[in-house]
Amino acid sequence: MGQLDGKTALVTGGTSGIGLASARRLAAEGATVFVTGRDQGKLDEAAAAGLVAIRSDVSDPADLDRVFATIAERGRGLDVLFANAGGGEFATLGDTTWEHYEQTFHRNVGGTVFTVQKALPLLNPGASIVLTGSTAADGSSSAFGMYAATKAAIRSLGRTWAAELVGRGIRVNTIVPGPVETPGLAGLAPDASQVDTLFKGLIASVPMDRLGRPDEIADAVLFLASGQSSFMTGAALYVDGGANQV
Repeated sequence: MGQLDGKTALVTGGTSGIGLASARRLAAEGATVFVTGRDQGKLDEAAAAGLVAIRSDVSDPADLDRVFATIAERGRGLDVLFANAGGGEFATLGDTTWEHYEQTFHRNVGGTVFTVQKALPLLNPGASIVLTGSTAADGSSSAFGMYAATKAAIRSLGRTWAAELVGRGIRVNTIVPGPVETPGLAGLAPDASQVDTLFKGLIASVPMDRLGRPDEIADAVLFLASGQSSFMTGAALYVDGGANQV
């Protein structure tokens, strides 16, 4: 028997990287897993792998309404919500534009806030909400200020929501990955020829001397989503190779 047999899960940003690895991990433990994303080709691949794929942009309230209406139609509520969709780009303070600020905060903070809010009517007693943080929120990575600020906001919101929802038996925890080898991380390089340089620079900050793998983060997400973490709420679980610990 799987740890999530008969459960229903939603993973936003679930068509690549950490989101896809986590969706597959939850499904392997018996959950029916809905995933959202914006790339139809990747959604089709996710559907072919047995996930329930819905095209959606978390920064669009109408899209979120459609996602939760689809889940509601199934009639089993929601047991796991992994609010994972988000991303960022490099920009120094001097180079930051209003558009860069707005897009980063709307996607990472606004998208998470309203994903969780709109999920509330569907969440079953004992449900688990997992938010995606980042070690960037604890540091001072040059030119990554807007992204880091959004992840600091997520950490703060996770604590508040844990307090607000504890009466319903709903737990809220934040997964905090270090640098993980994903398409999103590679996309931070100015061009493909500089991906190697970017990765080597990041590895230099990790005591374990390597990047993380999406499946390693997925295992930690499963821990927070399942009964194994039943006495945890409001916590931040670091999976960072020691980058912010050693």
